[in-house]
Amino acid sequence: MMLHMTRPFAPACENNQAPIFDVLQHAFAHSTHVLEIGSGTGQHSVYFAPRLPHLVWQTSELPALHDGIAAWLAEFPSPNLRLPVALDLSSGNWPETAEGAFDAVFTSNTLHIVNWALVQRLFEMLGLHLAQGAVFAVYGPFNYGGTFTSESNRNFDAWLKARDADSGIRDFEAVHALAAQHGLQLVGDHEMPANNRCLVFQKISVK
Repeated sequence: MMLHMTRPFAPACENNQAPIFDVLQHAFAHSTHVLEIGSGTGQHSVYFAPRLPHLVWQTSELPALHDGIAAWLAEFPSPNLRLPVALDLSSGNWPETAEGAFDAVFTSNTLHIVNWALVQRLFEMLGLHLAQGAVFAVYGPFNYGGTFTSESNRNFDAWLKARDADSGIRDFEAVHALAAQHGLQLVGDHEMPANNRCLVFQKISVK
């Protein structure tokens, strides 16, 4: 990551926003209140929120990153965009806002960064807090059939594991099974640039 003026800047965010938006504008067409888990620099939020004016976009992150997100929101304000709330998957605390429950959740490039126990915690929280019909969209790289989809993903996974042995590109099948365990049904698996995917799940009644 490098600094862009006074705001944190991640080049990858700029490269993938348009294709992600193509998925989100359909996935969130009937949503009203979206929680972005792991807003990172804040770049995604200032791109997506004004293009989805029918919903409230709530950013969230570890408190240490709030100032960077706030800097982006100050530079590119949108009436439906909210300053970040604290969210730490290790605590299991689901954020609450005065604007009511979330009926959609978005996260980008998080599942391969956090450890598997936190991925499990994330889906547990989604299962507990999302109502029937709510939508969850997740962007990032995934393996299929236990196989990397590209040599660049293989190299990326090795780099991730070198810095944190508990991180790494997740298997689609494991994520799909985990989602189903918590009442989330896969409704879309979209190919993205640079060997990434955007998976869309919907909360269904748990039998």
